Amino acid sequence: MANRKLVCFGEALIDFLNTGSDHGGETPLNQFTQYPGGAPANVAVAAAKLGVPTRFLGQVGSDIFGDFLLSCLKQYGVDTSLALRHPTAKTSLAFVFLDDTGDRSFEFYRDGTADTLMQAEQLESTYFDDCGLLHFCSNTLTSNSLQLTTAAAIELARARQALVSFDVNLRHNLWRAGAADSDVVNAFVRSADILKFSRDELEFLCAGSPYDGDVNTYIQAILAGTPQLVLVTDGGAAVQCYTRDIHIAVAIPPVKVVDTTAGGDGFTGGLLRKVLEHGLTDLLADKWLLEDCVRFATLSGAIAVSRPGAFPALPTLADIESFRCACERSL
Repeated sequence: MANRKLVCFGEALIDFLNTGSDHGGETPLNQFTQYPGGAPANVAVAAAKLGVPTRFLGQVGSDIFGDFLLSCLKQYGVDTSLALRHPTAKTSLAFVFLDDTGDRSFEFYRDGTADTLMQAEQLESTYFDDCGLLHFCSNTLTSNSLQLTTAAAIELARARQALVSFDVNLRHNLWRAGAADSDVVNAFVRSADILKFSRDELEFLCAGSPYDGDVNTYIQAILAGTPQLVLVTDGGAAVQCYTRDIHIAVAIPPVKVVDTTAGGDGFTGGLLRKVLEHGLTDLLADKWLLEDCVRFATLSGAIAVSRPGAFPALPTLADIESFRCACERSL
């Protein structure tokens, strides 16, 4: 597994981060800074900056924003040989607004854009020849066509004996009904080996399941199937980690939050590095090794939220080691 690659499947888009406003005239004017983003692309960069051989599989437009995204992915060490360009559809955009605590809200421009038009027929089996782990998020489940494409990617990865990682990462305003379809998302939850939920995502999907609000029963039911590792993040509260045999909680290191955009993706990139390094079977067999790996992921996520943007905010191994030492000195 250590010599096999991570493939991150899904959207790359432009995050226009609201960085202030101009009050010089009669009308306050919001100011935005252009950042590369998109949850699977963020995870690809997070892992690549931590030394993982990583490929991005997705589709952007043949426009200046698509050029920018692919250039940035390459800059941070991500292999873009699987990235596709739509000849006419534009690259998706997201406008990101931060509150006083650094938490964000999104306005998406993603109707008929390049990533939403990716078809299962565009995927080739050779894309997964050396794939050890496929990672995806729920933004490739927001239409019937995207669901088929995501299912095809999972099937091709499984045929190469790859593990599958799913960060639920719900963006309700991307779904036509105004809320995610819990039946659809839960079906894909059951197809993955590694799952990451935020606390609110977990509660939403549990409420839409036969377990109707009983989170512990929902998690145990998940773990009775294909999934082997479930992680639940909850802002600054401890990460809850569940396997079929154990439940551990790992504290989040204290940090001044600037922008939460890449926090979950930084966490996931750190975790997937450790999965590929040690192998999921060995991690699940050793409680202390698993706890150490989740702690590494929390350090990666904490650094990411202390910086603005997504790609630039994600840490290197040197950043994590320096932060770990600082945390230990403060104890």
